[in-house]
Amino acid sequence: MLKHIKNVSLIFNRVIHQKVVKNVQLGTGVTIWHFVNLYGCSIGDFTTVGTFVEIQNGAKVGARCKIGSHSFICEGVTIEDDVFIGHGVMFINDNRPQSTSSDGTPEKRDDWEHRFVTTQVKKGARIGSNCTILGGVTIGEGALIGAGSVVTKDVPAGITVAGNPARILEKNNSRTE
Repeated sequence: MLKHIKNVSLIFNRVIHQKVVKNVQLGTGVTIWHFVNLYGCSIGDFTTVGTFVEIQNGAKVGARCKIGSHSFICEGVTIEDDVFIGHGVMFINDNRPQSTSSDGTPEKRDDWEHRFVTTQVKKGARIGSNCTILGGVTIGEGALIGAGSVVTKDVPAGITVAGNPARILEKNNSRTE
């Protein structure tokens, strides 16, 4: 059950310390640690969000996920249920960023919106610490991304990848219970 909130006075969720929370939908039993910046996103039941995480407008995080500290989940990212995101994972929604438009003025949303891409992380995927996930990719169900990897293309379900760029290391990996 998602609850729409505008502040951090939550009854059914464990909120540890004050954070920026604006127009966020939180499921039951969500744990949010110190110094988190959430706005316009949704987070499913029993998910844990570590300290110094930012989850932007329109991002969706499923139920029973773990989002490690210092991670950045930008607009356009959808994370399904039971996903593990390690510490310091960065998602990108603009694969050709720039600071100024062609006339030299600072870029505004209208300037970069045509470059905006979405990313999907399917159920049960696991992303190791310090990974960078470029925009426009899909990480398949149960896939495993090794720590420090740079994911530049789709990762099929059940596959282990690692490296820069991420390459297949193992097919049909299995989760340990």
